[in-house]
Amino acid sequence: MSGQPVPVIIDCDTGVDDALALLLAVRHPGLELRAVTCVAGNTDVDGVVRNTLTVLERAGAGDVPVARGAERPLLEAARSARHVHGADGMGDLGLPAPTRRPADIDAVGLLRREILASPRPVTLVPTAPLTNIALLLRTHPEVTRNIERIVFMGGAVATGNATPVAEFNVWHDPEAAAILLTAGVPITMYGLDVFQRVVVPGAEVRRLRASTEPGARLAGELLAHRPAAPDPDAPESDDAAGGLGDAGAVCAVADPEGLTTRRLPVEVSLAPGPTRGQTIVDRRPRPGEAEIHGGGRERAMVDVALDVDVERYVKLYLETVGGVRG
Repeated sequence: MSGQPVPVIIDCDTGVDDALALLLAVRHPGLELRAVTCVAGNTDVDGVVRNTLTVLERAGAGDVPVARGAERPLLEAARSARHVHGADGMGDLGLPAPTRRPADIDAVGLLRREILASPRPVTLVPTAPLTNIALLLRTHPEVTRNIERIVFMGGAVATGNATPVAEFNVWHDPEAAAILLTAGVPITMYGLDVFQRVVVPGAEVRRLRASTEPGARLAGELLAHRPAAPDPDAPESDDAAGGLGDAGAVCAVADPEGLTTRRLPVEVSLAPGPTRGQTIVDRRPRPGEAEIHGGGRERAMVDVALDVDVERYVKLYLETVGGVRG
């Protein structure tokens, strides 16, 4: 990247891969991490705040404000992913409590303050359920004038993980995701279709775990807790490999050329039942009979990630966080 660093704010539910994303955002010279806001998701919101402060401490971050946000979705009860991220949300690594403290302001207030105070438009990177972002957009719509883009980790074109068709972050709070799509600013959807592909090889994970530098070592431990989803059609698998997950969305901000997107209509299924939380991405080349006979309806146009340069993003992460030069 050239020129001035991109001002970014991360809204997260830290979370193993949210932690990987924070490490990258702190250390990439082309990014200026202005703030981090926390929401319930992978674990409860107080655990998210604790984990976020711990990661920033290990990363050697400057004075980045952290704020507590929503403790449950807009309509439903919170549903954690501790079975994936561990009882503490951070892989049960036994990390000491942070010495940092959260800011004396709530997440929506911090988002508004930092977006409007930024001398250049901010890129929002939500890697969590979108409750905080929805509350911000409904309470303070004026912030959109200083938002460059929202790059959110969520959704799926093909297969979900929370359900057969719904990705966890969108499924956790579908109404919030639907509000996000009406923000009126450019949006990139970094969904499961690319999320699951960016995998750090086992040899590099081991190298990070052996590092004497706290941030790099933490990245290695987190990756070791996050094994790549095996491809049943692959001839062989690397059991020690680890998926970057949410950190890929930060890669997409730091190096957008590594991501292939297509501008497509997207909507969120809000009805009860097996499709609730699905991101319905319309890839048809022309309208179908439903539109011809029933009339079309307005849907948000989103830059949907369809392909990713895996080697490019893995190299970017290793060079930035681990000091590994290819």
